[in-house]
Amino acid sequence: MQYRRLGRTGIEVSEIGYGAWGIGGVQWLEGSDDEARRALNRAIDLGLNFIDTALAYGAGHSERIVGEIVRARSERIYVATKIPPKNRIWPAPQVPLREVFPADYIIECTEESLRNLGLEAIDLQQLHVWQDAWADDPEWLGALEKLRAAGKVRYFGLSLNDYQPANALRALRLGHIDAVQVIYNIFEQAPESELFPVCRELDIGVIARVPFDEGGLTGAVRPETAFPENDFRNYFFRGDRKQKVFDRVERLKMLLGAEAESLPELALRFTLQHEAVSTVIPGMRTARHVEGNIALSDGRRLSAGMIERLRHFAWDRTSGW
Repeated sequence: MQYRRLGRTGIEVSEIGYGAWGIGGVQWLEGSDDEARRALNRAIDLGLNFIDTALAYGAGHSERIVGEIVRARSERIYVATKIPPKNRIWPAPQVPLREVFPADYIIECTEESLRNLGLEAIDLQQLHVWQDAWADDPEWLGALEKLRAAGKVRYFGLSLNDYQPANALRALRLGHIDAVQVIYNIFEQAPESELFPVCRELDIGVIARVPFDEGGLTGAVRPETAFPENDFRNYFFRGDRKQKVFDRVERLKMLLGAEAESLPELALRFTLQHEAVSTVIPGMRTARHVEGNIALSDGRRLSAGMIERLRHFAWDRTSGW
């Protein structure tokens, strides 16, 4: 396992972290708690030391499993979690901050997460949505300072709205944010334009999520693919999206060869290649997923020529698919 610095926190985190949404047991309907425990333990065995979860993942279920495993291990594992919007709207609409993150709510959610995790402090607490119009509002900053002063949160971060990587630049420049979480993959390359340069300038850690585009970049999504009822992917791949993803992935397969033998390898190596990225958090619900992903943390990078070819697969989905 290779390690990278999480920005100015100075923490050395595994460049492949654990995205724990999939073990929440609600939005994703495959797998089991026992499989999740095996996968988490296997990941730690292989050197992983960063886990990202959220209070909203299974109403705390993911946090409880993560906490159980972390408390039982002797290794130093860094845990990040997130405060859900009070109005439960993702992504954040243009509304006053107090409808989404009032100070007392931020503190209450943090206390609940600490109980779920069974830990004395959260290494990285994040707001699960964000609008940069809130940046100067003292409401969230006051809550942050109280939590830090009480020793309940070590560092603070933002989890950015899907496909809105520039919607945090004001907040980052205020100096209170230690890490930012953003979608970054072969299809979604927009963070490279504005967000990553600012993060490098200010030494802010970057957590790259959705490296496989919810499974689309693994080649597992075909026009006829059916997901379990109520599975999140039925929404994500609604309408003709499966066909559109499939068509692009078929062209992407033509790049496989010496630099990447499979689509998952190509996708994960692309996300790891950028110097601004501190850690990538693929969802891993089985030990097999863990072993396959962590095996790619070998220090090898894609060539400049391959990166240039992958530039042609950037896909602007801000105005629809």
